[in-house]
Amino acid sequence: MLNYTKYIHGESNTWVTFVHGAGGSSSIWYKQVREFKRYYNVLLLDLRGHGGSQSKPKDSLQPDYTFDAVTDDILRVIDHESIDKSHFIGISLGTILIRNLAEHHPHRVESLVMGGAIMKIDLRSRFLIRLGTFFKPVVPYLWLYKLFAFIIMPHRNHKESRMLFVNEAKKLCQDEFDRWFKLTADVRPLLEVFRLKDIGVPTLYIMGEEDYLFLPTIKKISADQENANLFIIQDCGHVVNVEQPDLFNRMVIGYFVGMENHAQSVMA
Repeated sequence: MLNYTKYIHGESNTWVTFVHGAGGSSSIWYKQVREFKRYYNVLLLDLRGHGGSQSKPKDSLQPDYTFDAVTDDILRVIDHESIDKSHFIGISLGTILIRNLAEHHPHRVESLVMGGAIMKIDLRSRFLIRLGTFFKPVVPYLWLYKLFAFIIMPHRNHKESRMLFVNEAKKLCQDEFDRWFKLTADVRPLLEVFRLKDIGVPTLYIMGEEDYLFLPTIKKISADQENANLFIIQDCGHVVNVEQPDLFNRMVIGYFVGMENHAQSVMA
């Protein structure tokens, strides 16, 4: 079972589940927790090997990680807490996991909020992966992580996001980094399916205008999907919830309220 933290609201029956990206932990949502728990029940997860879900020696004997296996980790937690349905908020690689969960279990998903969404590995991203694969056996993983973080988040206003993820990545061991790196390198076929298939789940993409690696694809996808909306935050990079937390929080909560109002008007 993953390590997780929950905040129970005294009156709301609505759940919001937060899923971080590779190298992070549930601590990256510290600018969201106070606001969201005012209105909703909140669930914060640490993915395998991250934060409080640190790897154990026996984990090295398990088969390689897959996106389905890591997604099932999330499902086990919401089953354990008897959460029938939740809004899911992901950032970076966490968006792939929540989209995969919605692919297999759409009845468990109220909506998807995809911050810094990754839906395509372009030529530049593939070059980074090949570079990492070449140097991984001889270069400490933290050096590679710092390089990737700088390439994805290069601007001065991205520094807080970079440092937050790098500091969290220091808690990973080399073996855990290797597992997640291989998982990321194998993601292209899964993303191709996601781009081709609209599963009909309400989806809000929140992207920074400076997220040059991933924004172009999201613009196209959001235009093609009937149930998708895209909000672009100016002067912002990849980790939108950290760089522009107040705007991120307002947009997401407003999106949830709009969904609730629409559902009530349909029922009236």
